[in-house]
Amino acid sequence: MKKITLIVSFAFFLFNSCSTKQSDKKNHPNIIYILADDLGYGDLSCYGQSRFSTPNIDRLAKDGILFTQHYAGSSVCAPSRSTLLTGQHTGHTPVRGNKEHKPEGQFPLPATAPSLAKLLKKAGYTNGVFGKWGLGYPNSSGDPLSQGFDEFYGYNCQRNAHHYYPWHLYRNNDKIVIEENAGDKQGIYAPIPIHNEALKFIEKHQEEPFFLYYPNVIPHAELFVPEEYLSKYRGKYLPEKEFKGVGPDHPKYKRGAYGPQPEGHAAFAAMINLLDDQVGEIMDKLEELGLTDNTLIIFSSDNGPHQEAGADPEYFNSNGGLRGFKRDLYEGGIRVPMLARWPNKIKSGSITDHVSAFWDILPTISHIVDQPIPEAVDGISLLPTLLGEGNQEEHDYLYWEFHEKGGRQALRMGPWKGVRYNVARQPDGLIELYNLDNDPNENTNVSAKYPEIVEEITLLLKEARTESEVFNFKRK
Repeated sequence: MKKITLIVSFAFFLFNSCSTKQSDKKNHPNIIYILADDLGYGDLSCYGQSRFSTPNIDRLAKDGILFTQHYAGSSVCAPSRSTLLTGQHTGHTPVRGNKEHKPEGQFPLPATAPSLAKLLKKAGYTNGVFGKWGLGYPNSSGDPLSQGFDEFYGYNCQRNAHHYYPWHLYRNNDKIVIEENAGDKQGIYAPIPIHNEALKFIEKHQEEPFFLYYPNVIPHAELFVPEEYLSKYRGKYLPEKEFKGVGPDHPKYKRGAYGPQPEGHAAFAAMINLLDDQVGEIMDKLEELGLTDNTLIIFSSDNGPHQEAGADPEYFNSNGGLRGFKRDLYEGGIRVPMLARWPNKIKSGSITDHVSAFWDILPTISHIVDQPIPEAVDGISLLPTLLGEGNQEEHDYLYWEFHEKGGRQALRMGPWKGVRYNVARQPDGLIELYNLDNDPNENTNVSAKYPEIVEEITLLLKEARTESEVFNFKRK
């Protein structure tokens, strides 16, 4: 009789334990992180864009929270994405620059790096990434499947992602040749099938918690968009800006060099229109499946606006009046939009000036899904800000480094922003100092007036980074 009682009790314990785990798993929200490519701080109408509108993305602001002082991980693609997925700023994250791997792909994240997707796997999530990767060539330690994702469809190589009618994409680590784009054909506009795969992923995993990482390639150069979108804007932004580009006879055609675009202004506005529609379709899909209330959506951009392939960020005020563009460590190169919607959790129409960065996303999600934050992470959980609570921890400082154009460093400490350029040639060069409370556009260098602040930032610039065998400020 005692044996029967023990067996029944043990069975009840196991059932109750499994039921609790399943219940906890079901209570975790779905998480969708949408990352635009080279979208500037001023490229959304909810951030002040007046030449075109972004009604669907604006819905995220209306229904959720808008961050006014959020920063990308870097001012170019790969390192910015590395900070997002590892929770480490560019003084610590393994990928600190756009380093190529031949014949295709980029320098890989190591297997030992902190990984947002691996963390979510431990919490019972199914993870998918659809769009541009750029953090490890196929079958490397940094490819999506090695970093905790279950499904991948899109561009493995960010150089290949320069093109909207590519010769191939990847499904997981398998190359998918696109016959409709062979040679100089333009049959399949890659963001459309990538988007459709993202929608399928939501449908497929609607009964379980999922993480959808959606690094959309729009509006990165080249400025190509289907005619149905381009025709809506043709002639509205005269005089147009023409970009000559390269044609099929050029050795780098569809191999990194950008194609021609005679209507740069119209094409850019049309691309943002398409991006906005795709964000709207994701929200509509959630509503159709009854997933809206249990889904956290975050939208941001990987760096400031680019000036390539006919883009005209000054015409569109794409940096929102901030100084600098992509590759700069001034505000225009690294301050980006961030919107988050989580019904019944985030108060609609909220605006915050909390200073945050990409490396805060991993600890925030760790907080949400009750997983421990890896010790090596530099970020701070933003959950108190998302929920409107008053106990938000603040950063002592934010740090960036950039390994092109002679090397650059920047550090924000409260209202103070220190910037140093030409680091490779002058590692102890002069620091420009700006007070962002009084001078958000970084017009007035006040370093001579506040030598004690400059001295403190100088020390922090050294302490903030660890040496890397691959990414150091080497003189070129």
